[in-house]
Amino acid sequence: MKRLVDIAGALAGLVLLSPLLIVLAVLVRLESPGPALHWSRRVGRYNRIFPMPKFRTMRVGSPDVATHLLSDAERWITPLGGFLRRTSLDELPQLWSVLKGDMSLVGPRPALFNQDDLVALRTEHGVDRLRPGLTGWAQINGRDELPIPEKVRLDREYLERRSLAFDFRILFGTAKAAFSGRGVSH
Repeated sequence: MKRLVDIAGALAGLVLLSPLLIVLAVLVRLESPGPALHWSRRVGRYNRIFPMPKFRTMRVGSPDVATHLLSDAERWITPLGGFLRRTSLDELPQLWSVLKGDMSLVGPRPALFNQDDLVALRTEHGVDRLRPGLTGWAQINGRDELPIPEKVRLDREYLERRSLAFDFRILFGTAKAAFSGRGVSH
């Protein structure tokens, strides 16, 4: 049932949001040289690496690490990129990954391919069995502000509590967090 909800939600999102997706793609391209989408190598279900699309929020040539690890992140983030990150609009192309089956609407956020500490801790707690999500329980409980052990604790809590009702609660919480920009460090 969860997969059917994912497919229906992703299709509806892509169709309904297509005008916004096109406008954002054009704005990203106009603001700085490079493609509109950045394909990030992410860790998926059972620790399989997959390409995940996002609207590009950083300048071409930025280091391929988590933004919070950059000593001068503001140097790399484009002005539009900051807005896209605060509002989570940069995540909308991931509806394609949901439709494709690499992701779910709700689950733990996919780790970067080089976040070995996060991947190891998630594997230890069985969270690697879950399909990563466009949003998740940790996302609405702190996002970037959470230390890795707390993030994994919340991911494990999601694993234990998962249900369609809990997923819908998380989706509504995500909309609220995205509009407020709460929890985004860069």
